[in-house]
Amino acid sequence: MSSLKVAGIENDSITDGPGLRLTLFVQGCPRSCPGCHNPQTQCFEGGVVMSTEQIFAKINSNPLLDGVTFSGGEPFVWAKELVPLAEQIKEKKLNLAVYTGYVFEELKKVPNALKLLEFVDTLIDGPFVQEKRDYRLKFKGSTNQRIIDVQKTLKSGKVVLDETEKWN
Repeated sequence: MSSLKVAGIENDSITDGPGLRLTLFVQGCPRSCPGCHNPQTQCFEGGVVMSTEQIFAKINSNPLLDGVTFSGGEPFVWAKELVPLAEQIKEKKLNLAVYTGYVFEELKKVPNALKLLEFVDTLIDGPFVQEKRDYRLKFKGSTNQRIIDVQKTLKSGKVVLDETEKWN
Protein backbone atom coordinates (compact mmCIF):
# COMPACT_ATOMS: atom_id res chain seq x y z
CA MET A 1 0.00 0.00 0.00
CA SER A 2 1.42 3.36 -0.96
CA SER A 3 0.29 6.73 0.27
CA LEU A 4 0.80 10.31 -0.80
CA LYS A 5 -0.12 13.84 0.21
CA VAL A 6 -3.36 15.01 -1.37
CA ALA A 7 -4.38 18.66 -1.64
CA GLY A 8 -7.89 17.71 -2.74
CA ILE A 9 -10.11 15.58 -4.92
CA GLU A 10 -12.73 16.89 -7.33
CA ASN A 11 -15.21 14.08 -7.89
CA ASP A 12 -17.09 15.42 -10.92
CA SER A 13 -14.74 17.65 -12.89
CA ILE A 14 -15.48 18.82 -16.42
CA THR A 15 -12.59 21.31 -16.53
CA ASP A 16 -9.55 19.01 -16.19
CA GLY A 17 -10.00 17.03 -19.40
CA PRO A 18 -12.79 15.78 -21.62
CA GLY A 19 -15.83 14.06 -20.15
CA LEU A 20 -16.66 13.54 -16.51
CA ARG A 21 -13.46 13.09 -14.52
CA LEU A 22 -12.17 12.64 -11.01
CA THR A 23 -9.26 15.03 -10.49
CA LEU A 24 -6.65 14.24 -7.88
CA PHE A 25 -4.69 17.30 -6.75
CA VAL A 26 -1.43 16.20 -5.14
CA GLN A 27 0.29 18.36 -2.55
CA GLY A 28 3.72 19.82 -3.22
CA CYS A 29 5.43 21.47 -6.16
CA PRO A 30 9.01 22.70 -6.43
CA ARG A 31 8.31 25.09 -9.34
CA SER A 32 6.31 28.00 -7.83
CA CYS A 33 5.23 29.37 -11.24
CA PRO A 34 4.02 32.99 -10.99
CA GLY A 35 0.25 33.04 -11.48
CA CYS A 36 -0.12 29.35 -10.60
CA HIS A 37 -3.74 28.18 -10.81
CA ASN A 38 -3.35 26.12 -7.61
CA PRO A 39 -0.85 28.00 -5.38
CA GLN A 40 -2.25 26.33 -2.25
CA THR A 41 -0.87 23.01 -3.54
CA GLN A 42 2.76 24.18 -3.73
CA CYS A 43 3.73 23.76 -0.08
CA PHE A 44 4.96 20.26 0.73
CA GLU A 45 3.77 20.56 4.34
CA GLY A 46 0.08 20.92 3.46
CA GLY A 47 -2.50 18.40 2.34
CA VAL A 48 -3.68 15.15 3.89
CA VAL A 49 -2.09 11.74 3.62
CA MET A 50 -4.23 9.24 1.69
CA SER A 51 -3.51 5.71 0.58
CA THR A 52 -3.82 4.83 -3.08
CA GLU A 53 -6.49 2.34 -2.00
CA GLN A 54 -8.58 5.16 -0.50
CA ILE A 55 -8.22 7.20 -3.68
CA PHE A 56 -9.09 4.27 -5.92
CA ALA A 57 -12.18 3.56 -3.80
CA LYS A 58 -13.39 7.09 -4.63
CA ILE A 59 -12.72 6.47 -8.33
CA ASN A 60 -14.41 3.09 -8.22
CA SER A 61 -17.50 4.50 -6.50
CA ASN A 62 -18.42 6.67 -9.48
CA PRO A 63 -19.66 4.54 -12.42
CA LEU A 64 -20.15 7.66 -14.59
CA LEU A 65 -16.46 8.61 -14.85
CA ASP A 66 -14.84 8.88 -18.27
CA GLY A 67 -11.41 9.41 -16.82
CA VAL A 68 -9.08 10.53 -14.07
CA THR A 69 -6.73 13.52 -14.03
CA PHE A 70 -3.65 13.91 -11.83
CA SER A 71 -2.92 17.57 -11.13
CA GLY A 72 -1.41 19.47 -8.32
CA GLY A 73 0.99 20.47 -7.10
CA GLU A 74 3.34 18.42 -9.23
CA PRO A 75 2.20 14.82 -9.83
CA PHE A 76 5.67 13.63 -10.87
CA VAL A 77 6.99 14.45 -7.39
CA TRP A 78 4.73 11.53 -6.40
CA ALA A 79 5.39 9.36 -9.48
CA LYS A 80 6.42 6.25 -7.53
CA GLU A 81 3.31 6.41 -5.34
CA LEU A 82 1.01 7.14 -8.28
CA VAL A 83 2.13 4.15 -10.39
CA PRO A 84 -0.06 1.54 -8.62
CA LEU A 85 -3.04 3.90 -8.75
CA ALA A 86 -2.45 4.57 -12.45
CA GLU A 87 -2.29 0.85 -13.10
CA GLN A 88 -5.67 0.33 -11.39
CA ILE A 89 -7.18 3.23 -13.35
CA LYS A 90 -6.10 1.66 -16.64
CA GLU A 91 -7.37 -1.78 -15.56
CA LYS A 92 -10.74 -0.09 -15.06
CA LYS A 93 -10.46 1.16 -18.70
CA LEU A 94 -10.52 4.83 -17.70
CA ASN A 95 -8.63 7.57 -19.52
CA LEU A 96 -5.72 8.99 -17.49
CA ALA A 97 -4.44 12.53 -17.98
CA VAL A 98 -1.65 14.25 -16.05
CA TYR A 99 -0.81 17.94 -15.74
CA THR A 100 2.86 18.67 -15.12
CA GLY A 101 5.11 21.70 -14.95
CA TYR A 102 7.89 19.64 -16.50
CA VAL A 103 8.24 19.39 -20.26
CA PHE A 104 8.11 15.84 -21.54
CA GLU A 105 11.81 15.81 -22.40
CA GLU A 106 12.73 16.62 -18.76
CA LEU A 107 10.77 13.68 -17.36
CA LYS A 108 13.49 11.18 -18.35
CA LYS A 109 15.50 12.60 -15.44
CA VAL A 110 12.67 12.44 -12.89
CA PRO A 111 12.70 9.24 -10.79
CA ASN A 112 9.86 6.84 -11.70
CA ALA A 113 8.39 9.25 -14.28
CA LEU A 114 8.80 6.85 -17.21
CA LYS A 115 7.10 4.08 -15.23
CA LEU A 116 4.12 6.35 -14.53
CA LEU A 117 3.98 7.46 -18.17
CA GLU A 118 3.44 3.83 -19.23
CA PHE A 119 -0.14 4.22 -17.91
CA VAL A 120 -0.84 7.82 -18.98
CA ASP A 121 -2.94 8.58 -22.05
CA THR A 122 -2.55 12.36 -22.15
CA LEU A 123 0.08 14.67 -20.69
CA ILE A 124 -0.37 18.43 -20.47
CA ASP A 125 3.21 19.55 -20.05
CA GLY A 126 5.15 22.71 -19.40
CA PRO A 127 5.10 25.36 -16.71
CA PHE A 128 2.33 27.93 -16.66
CA VAL A 129 3.74 31.16 -18.09
CA GLN A 130 1.66 34.18 -17.13
CA GLU A 131 2.78 36.22 -20.16
CA LYS A 132 1.50 33.41 -22.42
CA ARG A 133 -1.86 32.95 -20.68
CA ASP A 134 -4.75 32.52 -23.09
CA TYR A 135 -8.29 32.08 -21.78
CA ARG A 136 -9.41 30.60 -25.13
CA LEU A 137 -7.36 27.45 -24.56
CA LYS A 138 -9.56 24.51 -23.65
CA PHE A 139 -7.49 22.44 -21.19
CA LYS A 140 -4.28 24.41 -20.71
CA GLY A 141 -3.44 27.77 -19.22
CA SER A 142 -0.69 29.16 -21.44
CA THR A 143 0.32 28.76 -25.08
CA ASN A 144 3.70 27.16 -24.27
CA GLN A 145 1.97 24.10 -22.78
CA ARG A 146 1.43 21.03 -24.95
CA ILE A 147 -1.22 18.33 -24.97
CA ILE A 148 0.70 15.12 -25.69
CA ASP A 149 -0.53 11.69 -26.73
CA VAL A 150 1.77 9.78 -24.38
CA GLN A 151 1.36 6.29 -25.79
CA LYS A 152 2.11 7.42 -29.37
CA THR A 153 5.04 9.45 -28.04
CA LEU A 154 6.52 6.48 -26.18
CA LYS A 155 6.17 4.26 -29.28
CA SER A 156 7.64 6.77 -31.73
CA GLY A 157 10.40 8.17 -29.52
CA LYS A 158 9.38 11.76 -30.33
CA VAL A 159 6.66 13.98 -28.91
CA VAL A 160 3.30 13.46 -30.62
CA LEU A 161 0.72 16.11 -29.88
CA ASP A 162 -2.90 15.16 -29.29
CA GLU A 163 -4.73 17.39 -31.73
CA THR A 164 -8.11 15.70 -31.39
CA GLU A 165 -11.19 17.86 -30.95
CA LYS A 166 -11.88 16.46 -27.49
CA TRP A 167 -8.64 17.97 -26.15
CA ASN A 168 -8.42 21.12 -28.28
